[in-house]
Amino acid sequence: MQHPEKIHEAMRYSLLAGGKRIRPVLCIASCELVGGDESLVMPMACALEMTHTMSLIHDDLPALDNDDLRRGKPTNHKVFGEPTAILAGDALLALAFEHVAAKTVGVSTDRVVRAITELGSALGAEGLLKGQVTDLDSEGKDVSLSELEYIHVHKTAKLLEASVVCGVIIGGGNVIEIERVRNYARCIGLLFQVVDDILDVTKSSTVLGKTAGKDLVSDKATYPKLMGIENAKKFAEELFSQATKELAYFEVSKAAPLYHLAKYIVSRQN
Repeated sequence: MQHPEKIHEAMRYSLLAGGKRIRPVLCIASCELVGGDESLVMPMACALEMTHTMSLIHDDLPALDNDDLRRGKPTNHKVFGEPTAILAGDALLALAFEHVAAKTVGVSTDRVVRAITELGSALGAEGLLKGQVTDLDSEGKDVSLSELEYIHVHKTAKLLEASVVCGVIIGGGNVIEIERVRNYARCIGLLFQVVDDILDVTKSSTVLGKTAGKDLVSDKATYPKLMGIENAKKFAEELFSQATKELAYFEVSKAAPLYHLAKYIVSRQN
């Protein structure tokens, strides 16, 4: 905790609130996949969780999703107010890049810069934000499956993609290995969203740790809405299968964590 305490308290409140930590785990597993050590990639893994938390804080704001619950607790703006929540998200975003640049050791400058560039691209107007804006514009409109995929390739998959690619870059992976894990992450990114959409209409707020049924109320385009729940479940299985095929290029024991992470995503209940 530092002065001013309120902003640091708000940052810690959301960052340390729990959550699945999927992005940092993906990053570490991908680094180890190509022979890198966990210690090399830990700053980037932490940075990924900071940027993800930033996106959740901002996503929950009244101007966007207007949500009251996140990870089983009141959302940041409900506890600290909207101005502090906005600034806490901004501060986490800045801290993420500072942390990677200052704390990464034993990795060449070239690899660190490439990883930082990958992360910045995933978060910006060609990545997560592009998906967010398109998603907002689609509310209340008829959206095709291809348009829905476009939204979630950017809104959800891009940061998951950056998680594995940054891990492989820092671990010293080659171009082919980067493309394999990138394709894997695109599949599990869409998979994550398809499962999220299914859970939103099949589970309670207590189980989810966030408000259930929000997509239905806001008339958002979702996979169950466009495909039906059963077809959405089949699509999830297809994406899982595609993701695991990309891992066949790697040594089975080293790829096992990424395989089981994909298995967890397809079978998760919250």
